[in-house]
Amino acid sequence: MVKEQLSKTIKTLILEEPFYGLFIVGLNKVYRKDIPTAGVSQNGIGVQLAVNPDFFDNLNTDQRKGLLKHEILHISFGHLLMRSLYSDKQLFNIAADLEINQYIRSNCLPEGGLTLESFPELKLPVKAGTKVYYDMLMDAKKNSTSPSLDQLLDQMDGKSQYCHCTWDEFDNLPESEKKLIKKQIEHQIKEVAQQTEKRRGNIPGELAELIRKLLNVEPPKFNWKAYLKRFVGNSSVIYTKKLRRKYNKRYSENPGLKIKTKNHVCVGVDTSGSVSTNELKEFMNEIHHMHKTGHKITVVQCDTQITSVEDFNPKKDWGIKGRGGTDFQPVIDHYNKSHYTALIYLTDGEAYTPENCPKNTLWVHSSQCSINEDLPGLKIQLN
Repeated sequence: MVKEQLSKTIKTLILEEPFYGLFIVGLNKVYRKDIPTAGVSQNGIGVQLAVNPDFFDNLNTDQRKGLLKHEILHISFGHLLMRSLYSDKQLFNIAADLEINQYIRSNCLPEGGLTLESFPELKLPVKAGTKVYYDMLMDAKKNSTSPSLDQLLDQMDGKSQYCHCTWDEFDNLPESEKKLIKKQIEHQIKEVAQQTEKRRGNIPGELAELIRKLLNVEPPKFNWKAYLKRFVGNSSVIYTKKLRRKYNKRYSENPGLKIKTKNHVCVGVDTSGSVSTNELKEFMNEIHHMHKTGHKITVVQCDTQITSVEDFNPKKDWGIKGRGGTDFQPVIDHYNKSHYTALIYLTDGEAYTPENCPKNTLWVHSSQCSINEDLPGLKIQLN
């Protein structure tokens, strides 16, 4: 019964908040009656979700979703690996809960779930982080300035819902093993982030920043969504897909055929020796954000000749091919022979002006060079 309830909750999360749902899918699940609620325990060099079946069974639908989000946020924020750095484990448990429960709706918290309002005397700041809350709680404990905290600490023991007893497994691990677990957690966060790139749901800013670092993606230097919409205009390529569907005269005149229009943008990348490694990294970062707009992106790498033509895949590690001289003409000729809707060329601008340049060409200069005003078409600089 509990397995079915857990499976149903995970499916709901996948639909409503995909990052959390898919993260849980990737975790091993164990059922333990020796823990009061739920928690994260060690599983080799990784982590797993431990759930008390009786506790889970007594929660309503919203609380079950909140519980799973609660545990995922503890994992993502690294709480289970950092607790050993703090002298008072009880206060750390409280501080960690105060941090992550702000990202969970109050109706999704189980009865007794800690919030900033649990300690009205302390006037805890919003989204201040575990360390700030820990320091404020420690000060209140030493000076007995919070009756709410004193009362809670008197009630806490090894069977309390605030004990995080499964974290005991991590406290005494050698640093080498903690690093392996941290690496495994980061790998899973990165993997799920790639799967949910276009729809992650409501995740905290701190987690979004961690994902950005793990994916090695900087914020865009240009508003590609707005610009491509204006630049590409109504130009589009028609794609058809055969479906296993019987004829139905009520609908399409083309039964069994799915017709979809999509802009197909050719992105030329200058991989000549004059383009620095930092500029190439800047180029690839912008291509990543172009892809997020929903357009089909084909990346054409070129120095004096085309060295690679590949559809952009954000999950792929791109190898730079080229590093010779510079010639824009091969990419222009490639574009004119193909069925693209626009050409965007990322470059440092150091080359002769090409011939037969299409009208809808955008020359994107790196932030480290000057704009080549001789190039035909629109020109911008990343800055």
